[in-house]
Amino acid sequence: MTPEDLRAAVAAGLVTEAQAASITALADSRSGRRAAMQAEDEPFEFFRGFSEIFISIGLVILLTGVSLMLTWFGGFGLLVAVPLITAAIAWWWAGYFTLRRRMTLPSMVLASAFGAGLMIFIVTLLGQSGLDERMVGVLAFALSAAGMLLWYRRFKLPFAAFLTGLLVLGMIYAITASTANLIALASGGNGWDRLFDLTESPAFATATLLFGIGAFLVGMWFDTRDPHRLGRHAATAFWCHLLAAPALVNTVAVTLLNSGGGTGIALLSLALFVITMLALVIDRRSFLTAAIAYIALVISWVAGDSGDFGTWIFVLIVLGSLITAIGTWWVQLRAFVMKALPDFPGKHRLPPYARPE
Repeated sequence: MTPEDLRAAVAAGLVTEAQAASITALADSRSGRRAAMQAEDEPFEFFRGFSEIFISIGLVILLTGVSLMLTWFGGFGLLVAVPLITAAIAWWWAGYFTLRRRMTLPSMVLASAFGAGLMIFIVTLLGQSGLDERMVGVLAFALSAAGMLLWYRRFKLPFAAFLTGLLVLGMIYAITASTANLIALASGGNGWDRLFDLTESPAFATATLLFGIGAFLVGMWFDTRDPHRLGRHAATAFWCHLLAAPALVNTVAVTLLNSGGGTGIALLSLALFVITMLALVIDRRSFLTAAIAYIALVISWVAGDSGDFGTWIFVLIVLGSLITAIGTWWVQLRAFVMKALPDFPGKHRLPPYARPE
């Protein structure tokens, strides 16, 4: 039985995720290595075929048409309730496309429509209550996140965890962000390097860092329950790590980079090495992907940071070669790192690793 067969069996409800993981673990123990799936594989499914793209386009058009029809027939008196009605329709249709048909991309479209509809309805409703604009933002993000949690609980859609995390992050930003920094960032100014600096914007940057740590821990909780990455838990972990990586990497990297001079670059280089090791250990490439821009900065500094065309050509070649090499020999690098590390709590619950050849 191939990994695809097991995933299909889990999706069809023939076996549970725990049973599929046990079957894979038994196969691994009999063969002595991770032979049940390609070693390079980090399963991620956005859609299963063009039919899902076709249906998703249809759903977007249909939901737009329904919303406009409700506005047209209901008049301005129904205008406030239209987003909520649209969200309710998305919930209704998800019963078919998500629970019955188990379609990935249409389910993501419906989840996004539900979250957007709920968010617009709450903002519109609270905007008429006379509350402070910041408070309106905080409550809207918080209530929408609660709604997305209900969506995840009902439909078990991994992408819903990503949407929930985005809404929680929006709530955190609404609470902690400095208005001046946000205006500078929105206007294309230099607010970015201050916004994620723990010394320049401590409340905002600290909240972002804590969010990243929280998303990482949630991702690891899901990862350790599906180490062979066959089912929903691993897919949910993927989206959690996709949230955690930029929050952690940007906050740490910007703070170290702003410490100045060679010391800042040295500390940034050390942090990037630790991030690379973490990505290899947990077998998630998202952390390394989020660090690519900062790796380019370090290479540029080593090259002299002159900013001329030749320097940037050198940076692109070195950066591209480095990323390509790590991606190509990811399995061998991870096996080497995992074998070199001593046993630590939870090591056996991480994805199995192949022996370096």
